[in-house]
Amino acid sequence: MNPPCGRCNKPVYPTEKINCLDKYWHKGCFSCEVCKMALSMNNYKGFEKKPYCTMHYPKTSFTIVTDTPENLRLKQQSLLNSQALYKEDFEKNKGKGFSVVVDTPEMQRLKKTQDQISNIKYHEEFEKSKIRSDAPPPENRQEQELQASNPERFNQPAGQMCPAVVSPPSGGKRYQALYSYVAAEADEVSLQEGDLVSDVEPIDEGWMFGCNQRTGKRGMLPANYVRPI
Repeated sequence: MNPPCGRCNKPVYPTEKINCLDKYWHKGCFSCEVCKMALSMNNYKGFEKKPYCTMHYPKTSFTIVTDTPENLRLKQQSLLNSQALYKEDFEKNKGKGFSVVVDTPEMQRLKKTQDQISNIKYHEEFEKSKIRSDAPPPENRQEQELQASNPERFNQPAGQMCPAVVSPPSGGKRYQALYSYVAAEADEVSLQEGDLVSDVEPIDEGWMFGCNQRTGKRGMLPANYVRPI
């Protein structure tokens, strides 16, 4: 049985049959859908199983995709994958490309000032949150624990102490420590809250020089940690 033609639906005999685009065509029926120009197997272009010439071949255009739940899910999944790749790339490159900052004396002074400001804020928050508590600050508790574990170190005879502790120099200004301070350099003195500092001499706007009567040590101390008495 001879198959029908894709154009005229009449039977196509083997001598005039063209098999193309999943159909059978008469040689005369195998033409462009628009201009009816006769086509061959060398110059046709198929679109939706219909033959076209090069001039009238339909051009595809983009369509608007509706935001269906499936499309939204795929979009969210793509976003999560992008974030995961970004995080992985960040972890791989972490620590690379950063410039090294030289630790100059000025940088050390700025770092020390920042530490002092943080210490002051900590004590201010501690005083605000303390509700009729007799427990000493963490620095005093540490000092008491050291004193309990090694009493010989703290119970020294009066003769071995610095003369500034036994008899503070007269005429110098006296200050009292408002906060505890741990010396960061060899030329500084440590303070505990309530310590008396004698023979105080201002150095600049942020530092003083004095003697801690509790320890007998002389050196630099931050001016915003003490008050005059």
